[in-house]
Amino acid sequence: MSQKNVQQFPLLILMANMFIVMTGIGLVIPIMPTIIHDFGAGGKTFGLLIATFAFAQFIFSPIAGDLSDRLGRKKAIVFGLILFSFSQFLFAFSQQLILLYASRIFGGIGAAFMIPSMMAFVADITTVETRAKGMGRLGASMSLGFVVGPGIGGFLSTLGLRAPFFIAGAAAALAVILSILFLKEPERAAMPMTSKKRDPLFKQLALSAKKPYFILLMMMFTLSFGLANYQATISLYTNVKFGFSPSDISMLMVVGGLIGVIVQAFVLDRVLRVFGEVRIMNIMLVVAAASMIGLLFATGFASVLTVSAFFFTAASLLRPAINTTVSKMAGSEQGFAAGMNNAYMSIGNMVGPALAGALFDINMALPYIFGAVIIIITLIICMKWAQSLKRKRRLRTSYQPPSAQ
Repeated sequence: MSQKNVQQFPLLILMANMFIVMTGIGLVIPIMPTIIHDFGAGGKTFGLLIATFAFAQFIFSPIAGDLSDRLGRKKAIVFGLILFSFSQFLFAFSQQLILLYASRIFGGIGAAFMIPSMMAFVADITTVETRAKGMGRLGASMSLGFVVGPGIGGFLSTLGLRAPFFIAGAAAALAVILSILFLKEPERAAMPMTSKKRDPLFKQLALSAKKPYFILLMMMFTLSFGLANYQATISLYTNVKFGFSPSDISMLMVVGGLIGVIVQAFVLDRVLRVFGEVRIMNIMLVVAAASMIGLLFATGFASVLTVSAFFFTAASLLRPAINTTVSKMAGSEQGFAAGMNNAYMSIGNMVGPALAGALFDINMALPYIFGAVIIIITLIICMKWAQSLKRKRRLRTSYQPPSAQ
């Protein structure tokens, strides 16, 4: 019982940290269009600011994952929180567009250090049997923060357009203090502290191609790429087509996302145990693609809200399912695998919004059509990978080595 409590407390700290970070990321969604307008910029700048965060996260995720393995999870998490707090304050004080980009870069670096380190931390304090539950709770905090963030941002913006960023920066600073005081480094297999030079990013990406979980990393990329087409342009789409206000967009993101969070927090572990990760991935990929096409047929707030509920439910189940499977296949390379997983996700989050913005300028329906196509491609990859796993298992079971007499 005592051991269980020891494992639960750090998980709660990690969940709080993840919630704070993702809230800070999410609160920018309803506010960003107004801020961009104040700077005299347009949709392309909006897309580039989103992509800049993801680009910094992509560049530093493998490095952060490696440092997490070598120097410890706690140090990486605290360092990431400090950078994230600084990025929020920088955004709040920015009077020039270049400083907004700088803020997004620091925020992306901070996320690169925090997110894979938290995932690896959960892997360290859970067993293979309880890992899905731990990842599900961490994922629930991630989703809850991201979907509540827009609502908090819309509410706090009534106090001033920059007020949400001051509060997010202060919350992240508080998380730094709590992590330093109460978060203890988890016990794990020691890694040799060698003087070997760290591999460059692209060499690590090449190395990841040789890992048994590489197909899952590719699925994370295509999934993030497709989902980003929806998430990056939903505020613009609903504003242009239906005239949604920032408060409408906030309510849409919060209510739709909360449904997904509830499903993830209370249903994820059970459905993964009953149906397995692969089957859940396949089903939720179909739901995500159908939601993206369904948005094009929405006629108002109620129908958009319904479609968004299905979409966020699918996204909330897909990412933890992939994360859990990668973690199970990573063995002692939890930090590297989590860093690579975050890097591939960042590539999708980086390319997706930039392309979605360009497609939106051509026709506002194109991001959702193209995103659905990408999700279907992800489904095909998942099905082919599952079939190859079944063939390998049949070969293992069919070959029975002669027993010693």
